[in-house]
Amino acid sequence: MSTAILLMGHGSRIPEANDVLHAIAAMVKAQTGCPIVEVSFREQHSPNIQKGIDACVEQGANRIVLYPYFLFAGAHVLEDLPAEMEEAARRHPGLEMTLGKPLGGHPKLGEIVCERVEEALTEAGWDLCRSQAASA
Repeated sequence: MSTAILLMGHGSRIPEANDVLHAIAAMVKAQTGCPIVEVSFREQHSPNIQKGIDACVEQGANRIVLYPYFLFAGAHVLEDLPAEMEEAARRHPGLEMTLGKPLGGHPKLGEIVCERVEEALTEAGWDLCRSQAASA
């Protein structure tokens, strides 16, 4: 069994915005050691999800973890992505697919937000929130 990972993003008309998902895919490939890691987009940019699935299959995958690089489980995650999986299953009989959970409220996201807030405060030359709490 050959397993692939397909990262699925929303997509943007601004190409640089889509480059982030490609960078994340490179990190995922390096950290997991999975030889097949592809990127696809729901809207605004290519490859679309069906082409992403096809790219995985063309590289020999018969199982695909479809990971929604979305913050919340909105309509795309709950409705559109399962419909994409159904379409792919019709085109690729025997292909196994599973849909991962979106980023959601994972604790590591809180850590990242805190880092970004501290960066913004530092760049603005403002005191960090911790120093305000200590002086209050």
